[in-house]
Amino acid sequence: MDTDERLALTTRHTREVVTEDELAALFEDGDPSAYIGYAPTGEMHIGHFTTMRKLADFLQAGIDVTVLIADLHAHLDDEKSPFDLLDARSEYYEAAIEGMIEAAGADPDDIEFVRGTDFQLDEEYSLEMYRMAAETTIARSQRAASEVVRESESPNLGGLIYPLMQTLDVKALDADIAYGGIDQRGIYMLSREVLPDHGGESPVCLFAPLLSGLSGGKMSASDASSKVNLNDAPDVVEEKIGQAYCPQGEREDNGVLEYLEYLVFPVLAERGEDLVIERPEEYGGDLVYGSYDDLEADFLSGDLHPADLKPAAAAAISAVIDPIRERLDANPELLEAAYPEKYDQ
Repeated sequence: MDTDERLALTTRHTREVVTEDELAALFEDGDPSAYIGYAPTGEMHIGHFTTMRKLADFLQAGIDVTVLIADLHAHLDDEKSPFDLLDARSEYYEAAIEGMIEAAGADPDDIEFVRGTDFQLDEEYSLEMYRMAAETTIARSQRAASEVVRESESPNLGGLIYPLMQTLDVKALDADIAYGGIDQRGIYMLSREVLPDHGGESPVCLFAPLLSGLSGGKMSASDASSKVNLNDAPDVVEEKIGQAYCPQGEREDNGVLEYLEYLVFPVLAERGEDLVIERPEEYGGDLVYGSYDDLEADFLSGDLHPADLKPAAAAAISAVIDPIRERLDANPELLEAAYPEKYDQ
């Protein structure tokens, strides 16, 4: 695979790359390393899966991949995870991520998993964090983390330390590429700015899009109906997609289309499968799509009605998450230990 092919594979289905020229240079030099960090807070959902699916592309492109289970970050962000639940939630996140990677067609054994507490308490890391804190204003730290950390009029100090630690993670994990959702952009732009002054290098940054919620607008962690959870049963997925915001001929804030574009079709492509939409003969018969672009064109033109799209989308989404659902259902103790207030009843 030459540099152009590796570049195309790595950057497809991303929102932004900073910068493609730098990424191409990394490929010319050999096999770069990438990392993505996840703070184990709430239950993982299909929005995480669309981001994780890219790791299969990274591996295929010859990139060494590390997944950071950022347990300390989870507690620093307004205590979204109580300290005594960090281990249980980290274990659940690792199992769920392994399931997502496998469902995307890659081998989770090819990915290195690291927890923040494995290195973020080391003397060298701590000293560098203090140095960085001495050089970074409160306003700069708040601005960097504004899309990630829960904001308030009187923020906790942990939320200000959060972006500094994430910046140092790039250096500590020796990552050439920092990957995450587009909401991480502010933090990684801080990383590119300050890391050279702290013994590191400015990382190449790849950002994944954030999916719209099924009710339209931004996906909400607190609104169960706005997202598909990884352990949702098929009938629950069908109900959520059936009630989803999906006006005929409209693309904006259409979570159903985004699920198809960023998750279903890439996974189907890996499997060499098409998406079949069943329709009665009186309405034109079945439709078969080998690419998302063709489906979107028909939807926008009115040739594909939401009433026909939704059942097929629900079935396809359910099939894509099925291996993850089976893995989690086979180990119910993971969720029970991670979220005792919900599952341990």
